[in-house]
Formats: sequence, structure tokens, C-alpha cells
Amino acid sequence: MESILVQHATLFIALAAIFGLFMAWGIGANDVANAMGTSIGSGALTFKQAVMIAAVFELAGAILAGGEVTKTIRKGIIDVSSLGDTPELLVYGMLASLLAAGIWLLIATRQGWPVSTTHSIVGAIVGFGAVGIGIDAVHWGKVGTIAASWVTSPVLAGAISFFLFRSIQKLIINTENPVASAKKYVPYYIFVVGFIIAMVTMVKGLKHVGVKLPLDQSALVAVGIGVIIMVIGSIMIKRIKFDPEADRDFHFASMEKIFGVLMIFTAMAIAFAHGSNDVANAIGPVAAIVGIVQSAGEIAAKSATPLWILIIGGGGIVFGLVTYGHKVIATVGTGITELTPSRGFAATLGAAVTIVFASGTGLPISTTHTLVGGVLGVGLARGIGALNGDVIRTIFMSWIVTLPAGAGLSILFFFVLKGLFS
Repeated sequence: MESILVQHATLFIALAAIFGLFMAWGIGANDVANAMGTSIGSGALTFKQAVMIAAVFELAGAILAGGEVTKTIRKGIIDVSSLGDTPELLVYGMLASLLAAGIWLLIATRQGWPVSTTHSIVGAIVGFGAVGIGIDAVHWGKVGTIAASWVTSPVLAGAISFFLFRSIQKLIINTENPVASAKKYVPYYIFVVGFIIAMVTMVKGLKHVGVKLPLDQSALVAVGIGVIIMVIGSIMIKRIKFDPEADRDFHFASMEKIFGVLMIFTAMAIAFAHGSNDVANAIGPVAAIVGIVQSAGEIAAKSATPLWILIIGGGGIVFGLVTYGHKVIATVGTGITELTPSRGFAATLGAAVTIVFASGTGLPISTTHTLVGGVLGVGLARGIGALNGDVIRTIFMSWIVTLPAGAGLSILFFFVLKGLFS
């Protein structure tokens, strides 16, 4: 019986790597574009700078903190024990899921819709699981938790971003001298960004590299890293050359320049957070396939995700952003509400905080929903009129379509693969 897996072992692993790369490319084109959209849309970073930041920090997030969510995608959604002596069904299903989600992302990106890669892959896995294996094989409780997080995450990110932007309005924008206030307070915001990324990496990310520190030590290290980043940021702010003419046309031009420095750090935060959560969408299924094929059908064995798979995920994501990311960047960066560096910062940090907490608990939430939630929160802080209703409606519609689209395509490919190999 196991001969199918043994016979075509190399082919299955090659297909897994190719489809995983395709899916990662789609995540880069659609999702990283969201993550970088606020930085580029607000004018804080050029496209080139954003790509460089994304390349380094997406990979770091994937490799340092990506293991926890990968587990959920790989084993948390489908009950593999019900497969018994037909482990190849899981291989077909995971291949079908990757292909289905990748194709849906390609369609959505062409339209400029920021959809959820998490929805795409979870929908695809649930689809083939329910139809190809059996309704009982799906862990509906886990799916329910994931689905609930798609509502809670944008709300939470929206709330954090709303209050962050309110604090910026109170401490900086609405003061008599916004530039002086920005110089005074922005370093503290930079510290918060550094502390949060460091903390989540220490607590969750370094486990599978074999580093585990107690909580109090982790916090101390994170504070240290936060202070270092704050010092670097302060030096960068001191080096800014202000143009006195600029403030005549736009009263806050010099102040926004200071926030431009802050956006560089939040772009790093969101790229790291995104790599840690969303790389799992591409490599969770790949890891599952490789694990089953290499053990000739053993599903129960616990397996660590091999480094080459994490690299496929991280590398594919960066490639997708570079080659096809510009469409979704336009939607998130300028379509929803007009962003400046200070607004972009509040939206991005609100989203990053929400995502890293979710990654820590292993919940695959949607970066897209979280980020759009953050941008909406900032728009609301400026008053409801600042939001573009048409764009928001289209985004919500594309979100609703994503689950059934992923599931439908995945069921189709599942039966094609089953027909080809069985």
C-alpha cells in the first residue's frame, strides 16, 4: 500500500517545494504588500527600501518565530488519525491546498485586493478535509477559534491603532510646537517597537534554536534591545535636515519627517511579525508532505520543520513582493485613507502588536485583516469622513469570497491528484 508514497517520493517532495514556493510568492505579492503598503503609501520609505527591509525581517521572522503557527497549519486543522492506512490522501490534500491558495492569491493580487493568505490556506485545508477525507476529520473547534480570531484581530488592531494615534495627536500634533514635541516623544515610541519585537522573539521564537530564557531574563534583554534601537533612532532623528520652506505648504512637514524615521522601525516590526505568522501558510503544508513522504506514510511522528523549508517560504515571500507587490500596495497605502508617516506608524504598530501576540499563541490570524483594521482605526481617529467607503466595501467582499474560493479550488485539485496517482 505504501508503495505510492515510496514510488513517487521524489516527485511528491518536488511538487511540494514548487507549490510551496508558488504559495509563498503569492503571500509576498499580496500580504507583504499590505505590510509595506503603509510605509510606502505614507511616503516614509521608497519601494526599494521597503523591499530590502522586507527581505531581511520576513526571513528573520519566518526562521526565528515561525514554528508555532506552522504546527497549527500542519496538524491542528485536520485529524490525521482518521486516515489510517491511506496517508497519501493527506499528501494529495496538502498539495491541492497549496495550489488552490496560490492560484486564488494570484487572482486577488491581479485585482489589487488585499485578501487573507491565512483564509485561503485554512479554507483550502478544510475543503479537502471535509470532502476528501470526511466531515469528522476536520477539527471544527479549532476552525471555530481561527474564524473567531479573524473578527477579533482587526478589532483589536483597530483599537490599539486608534488609541496610539490619539496619543500622537495629544502629545505631538495638537501642541504648539509639533516638531519639538516629536523630537521629545518619538524615541519612546521607537523603544516600544524594539521592546515588543525583542520580547516576542525571546519568549516564542528562539525555542527551536534551543535557547530558552526565563520570563524575567527575556524581559531584561528585550528592554536592552529596545534601548539600543531607541538610541539608534534618536541619532537618526538628530541627523534629519529640516526645510523651513516645507512647513509653509503643509504645516506638519517637519514633524512628519521625524515620524518617517519611526516608520522605518515599524516596517521592520510588521515584516518580522508577518514572517513569523504567515510563512506558515506556505510551509505548513510543505512540512506535512515532506514529513509523511520521508517516513513512508508515518503521520504520527513529531517532526521539526527543516530549515530548507523555512528558507523556501521566506525567499518566495520576498520574490513575490519584488515582482508583483505594487498592486496591493496601492490599495492599502493610499486607497483606504490618506496616510502620512504618523498615521502609518499608528496603523502598523497596532497591527504588529496584535500579530506577534497571535503568533505567540499559535493562532493563524490574518495579517491582512489586522492591518486593514489598523488603518481603519487611524482613519476613525481622524473622523469617519477620512475613510474611503467604496474601497473598504470591495475589501470586505473579497474577504468573504476567499474562504469558499480556497475550499472549492482545493477540492477540485484534490480529486485531480487522486485520479492521477491512485
